[in-house]
Amino acid sequence: MRAFFTLLLLAVLGVGGWLAWALLTPVTPSSQTFVLLRPGYTTRRIARELKAAGVIRSADAFVLWHYVHHKRSLKAGEYLFDKTANSRDVHERLVRGDIYVHTVVVPEGFNMFDIAQAIQDAGLGTSQQFLEVAKSDTSLISDLVPEAKSLEGFLFPNTYEFTRTESMHDMAAAMVKQFRQVATQIGLTTDVHQTVTMASIIEKETSAPEERPLVASVYYNRLSKNIALQADPSVIYGELLEGTYTGALHHQDMQVNSAYNTYRHPGLPPSPIANPGKTSLEAALHPATTDYFYFVSNGNGHHNFAHSLEEHNRNVAKLRKAVFKR
Repeated sequence: MRAFFTLLLLAVLGVGGWLAWALLTPVTPSSQTFVLLRPGYTTRRIARELKAAGVIRSADAFVLWHYVHHKRSLKAGEYLFDKTANSRDVHERLVRGDIYVHTVVVPEGFNMFDIAQAIQDAGLGTSQQFLEVAKSDTSLISDLVPEAKSLEGFLFPNTYEFTRTESMHDMAAAMVKQFRQVATQIGLTTDVHQTVTMASIIEKETSAPEERPLVASVYYNRLSKNIALQADPSVIYGELLEGTYTGALHHQDMQVNSAYNTYRHPGLPPSPIANPGKTSLEAALHPATTDYFYFVSNGNGHHNFAHSLEEHNRNVAKLRKAVFKR
């Protein structure tokens, strides 16, 4: 009997020692290690994933520790392990849901192709996957623009934090939600399609916020006289949709028979050509009151505006002279 209790004691001490080693001995990842734990994973599956990634010493010990603390659920998500920690530390992180987030910066004027690339660069999926959603998931804005063919114009510029457990739909929906919030703030409730389309052109034409109401006035003045907008960014966008844009516009591009060719077709293009920020939306809603019909770069990040073609040609000559001097 004494021998039995001795063996039992040794067994308990052995298990206790093993458990202490497995739970308390720190593990140092060899490099930055990401582990993606998807919703629906069982505790044992989570433990296996962690063990396979080399961030815990024993899957069995991790499961046993979790069952002792069974009231504390483990959160799904992607986790980054780059510091020394033991299994208890890892378990606590999963309980807290200390998941890794990917930052996606969407500057004003990004189009859906640019955003798709930013999504891919952030490691959240392929650009094609996001484009498929941006081109098809128009139910997100069907109440605003029933005829929309894509989400272009409504993927609001901002800095977003996404996780790898979020779908492309979730990411697009977050951007549309941000657009709705800003639209409500500035009172954009009617003529949404026209306003956003105009704002997208304004956004692409100037990066100077103070100029945007002036640019808006030029385009609205031209619309009122049925004069072609002649907006280069819309021509570029049409070529992006067709996959024919080469990185620069040439004279022959202005002859292309595209609905986005605002040299050949008066009026606005059929849809937004980028995703405008708040100041461009406000400019489209509240353009300056002018009799300008033309504008051209002054070579220093701003533009010269003109009432007549003669005045515009003089401004163009000034620009060419300034560029030539460089």
